[in-house]
Amino acid sequence: MKNTERKLTFAANWKMNHGVAEARAFAEKFLALTSSSDGLKLWFFPPAVSIAALAAALKNRPDITVGAQNVHWEPRGAYTGAISIPMVIEAGARLTLVGHSERRHLFGETDEQVARKTRAALAAGITPLVCVGETLSERDGGRTEQVIVRQIGAVLQALEVEAWREVVLAYEPVWAIGTGKNATPDDAAQIHELIRMELGRSGVSFPVPILYGGSVNAGNVASLLTQPQLDGVLVGGASLDPAGWADVIARGSQAKVRPSGGFDVVES
Repeated sequence: MKNTERKLTFAANWKMNHGVAEARAFAEKFLALTSSSDGLKLWFFPPAVSIAALAAALKNRPDITVGAQNVHWEPRGAYTGAISIPMVIEAGARLTLVGHSERRHLFGETDEQVARKTRAALAAGITPLVCVGETLSERDGGRTEQVIVRQIGAVLQALEVEAWREVVLAYEPVWAIGTGKNATPDDAAQIHELIRMELGRSGVSFPVPILYGGSVNAGNVASLLTQPQLDGVLVGGASLDPAGWADVIARGSQAKVRPSGGFDVVES
C-alpha cells in the first residue's frame, strides 16, 4: 500500500480547553501554518461553547470538519446540562465523539448509552467517532480483548450492518490517556486488528476507519502511523497549540507504511 493512498484522519479533542476567543485565535494561527490537503481529514472537537466560532473560522478549509465532544440521544427534553444533536448541528458540528473514556469513566456513561448516542447521531446525519478502550487494571488482568469485544458488541447490536459505513472508531486505551504512556505501534495494530475481526464476525465486511488515541504527540505519531491498521489518530493535549498540532499532522502524514507483518492491510 502506498503512503499516498491512505487518507489519514487527525482528530483534535480539546476537552475542557479553548473558549470562544481562544478557539478563534487558534484557528487564525493554524490556518496560517497549514494548507488544505486532499489526502488528509482534520477533525476538531472543541468545547460546545466554541463549536460555532471554530466552524465559522475554519469554514473555507474543505479538509477540516468540526464536531461535538458529547451529545444526548434525545433531540430535546428535560435533560438539564445536556446538548442535543440538532443543537450542535445548528452550531456547525458534523461529527461527534461518542463514548470517550472520560465520559465512560468519569461520568458513568454505559455501553448501552454509547450505543444509543451512536444510533441517534447516524439518524441525524452526523458522523459518530465511537471510542473504545480498556483501563490499566483490565489490561493487567488480561481482559483487554473481553472489554473491547463487549464495548463494540453493544454498538453492533444497536446498528444495522450498512450503518457501519458511516461510523468511525477510535481505540484509546484508558491507561495511555494523559499519562505520557502509549501503546507500542505493534500493540495498537493488534487491537485494531482485533476490532476489525470482531466487526467481520458480525457481518461488517467493508473497512471501518479506526483511529488510535492515547498520549499521541509529535514524537511518536510517525511510528504509530507506520502501522497499516491505523487510519489516523485522536489527540488531546498535543492538539491544543496550533504550531504543535500542525507539527503532529505534518509528521504523521509523512509516516511511511511498513509491511503489515502478518496482519491483513485494510484500505481506508
